[in-house]
Amino acid sequence: MKIKLSECLRPLVLGALFLGTAAAHAAVQPLDKVVAIVDNDVIMQSQLDQRVHEVQQTIAKRGQGVPPASVLDQQVLERLIVENLQLQIGERSGIRITDEELNQAIGTIAQRNNMTPDQFRQALARDGLSYDDAREQVRREMIISRVRQRRVAERIQVTDQEVKNFLASDLGKMQLSEEYRLANILIPTSDSASSDAVQAAAKQAEDVYKQAKQGADFAQLAIARSGSDTALDGGDMGWRKAGQLPPPFDRMLSEMPIGDVTPPVRTPGGFIILKLLDKRGGEAVMVDEVHVRHILIKPSEIRTEAQTKELADKIHDRIASGEDFATLAKTYSEDPGSALNGGDLNWIDPNSLVPEFREVMAETPQGKLSKPFRTQYGWHVLEVLGRRATDSTTQAREQQAMNALRNRKYDEELQSWLRQIRDEAYVEIKLPGATNQAESADQAQ
Repeated sequence: MKIKLSECLRPLVLGALFLGTAAAHAAVQPLDKVVAIVDNDVIMQSQLDQRVHEVQQTIAKRGQGVPPASVLDQQVLERLIVENLQLQIGERSGIRITDEELNQAIGTIAQRNNMTPDQFRQALARDGLSYDDAREQVRREMIISRVRQRRVAERIQVTDQEVKNFLASDLGKMQLSEEYRLANILIPTSDSASSDAVQAAAKQAEDVYKQAKQGADFAQLAIARSGSDTALDGGDMGWRKAGQLPPPFDRMLSEMPIGDVTPPVRTPGGFIILKLLDKRGGEAVMVDEVHVRHILIKPSEIRTEAQTKELADKIHDRIASGEDFATLAKTYSEDPGSALNGGDLNWIDPNSLVPEFREVMAETPQGKLSKPFRTQYGWHVLEVLGRRATDSTTQAREQQAMNALRNRKYDEELQSWLRQIRDEAYVEIKLPGATNQAESADQAQ
């Protein structure tokens, strides 16, 4: 049974009524107040004010107009509620961030902004932000990230058959190489929403879509209207591999110009509109491979360096005269990995070879025999059978496909999980004029 903190706090409020008359006549001081009760914790006005200030600073830096306070307060409060729920899960799960980890994270943030830690402190101060508050926010975000990895990642399963199907599809081949930078707007609907509530959400999504198509600032629309976890970031989702995106977004975006938006699409969490901010890739990363075979002759206690070179020269001349390379390799080659295969190394990445072998192989035309040459392993004769460019090895492509499928499922599972913990939590909002998103959805049903 959920414990309402409002009931626990009530005796403290009543006790204040019985304070001495001296306190009653003292100057009235503005006190912090509770703006939301979230399960067994509270969100204070000071926390909300601080986060609103940070969001305002971020929006101003992007050169965008700051939305009305009533809109911003409600969006920020909803973000704080969902964060608080995740932090409580982290607390119950025993997740801790050490000072060393936190210092390292702060250092990384400073480095990414081309700053030293001291310069980072000064930059925060210029923006009116406390270093201690920023440090605490980083700690909270690290805890939330670990909670999500534990709770969401464990819900995701990708089978070998899914990977094979993905790799075999034309769409999968395309998606492994192209990335999109996206922003989104989510008009949420609950799992149990009535048809009227769904229609109302669809109408709202269509209205947002029309405004976006007519040139309205997408980031401002996201801040004011979106129920997504990225709303306060202007809907910015960062870069996404095409393979991460569920149908029909994958096909829509492949045909869209940069700057365009998708029509609203119904998903389990509601109606989603995406804006294509940028794209990159779309071209395979080509790796040069060479099909080569060789014969290796090693110096030994019973064969001097000169005798070894002499034998390599004779083998070269015999091959040049028409004798079979593979037969001579099986007879003479001292490379145990290729001798039984007629000296065939199959298709190989030149970068995996020693420099001397790589250089001779690069200079030898396809279908031609090299002169004998020396490496650290002995004397070689090689023949180049073919050259090709390939995008990656099969193993690398399978790993790319696995990652793409997991990321696609992660985004879907994350939104579903966040909605679930929000719906299951006891939340009492005390901010004047604010409404609970879940309550609004219930009222619409």
